[in-house]
Amino acid sequence: DDVGAPSIGLNIVLPHEQAPNPYVTPELCFNFHYFAIRKMHFVMRAKAVAVFPGGFGTMDEFFETLTLIQTGRMERVPVILFGKAFWKRAIDLDFLAEQGTISPGDQDIIDFVDTADEAWGIISRFYKLGE
Repeated sequence: DDVGAPSIGLNIVLPHEQAPNPYVTPELCFNFHYFAIRKMHFVMRAKAVAVFPGGFGTMDEFFETLTLIQTGRMERVPVILFGKAFWKRAIDLDFLAEQGTISPGDQDIIDFVDTADEAWGIISRFYKLGE
């Protein structure tokens, strides 16, 4: 809403109250009872994935997205992690590559940023916007 653009929300209905974030356009807010169905809609529609610091649910969705892109089951889209300091401690991609659990090229699926401007730069370059 701050920039005047619509924002889609795919909310999960949980036993404890889970409300959509205030930036979601109300008529574009969809509620799901099952994580798997929500995740399916999420990855089918995403043109970019912005991931903010979070817990197990965030990690689940993030790693599922990476796996789908890595295995070619999902079209490649920008995957942007907000908060470099958080994510560099939460996941050590260099270590995973050194251990052989991911291919060195897999690290290129992810970008780390601290600002919306950095993220928009990644998205606009990926889609060649403004050219």
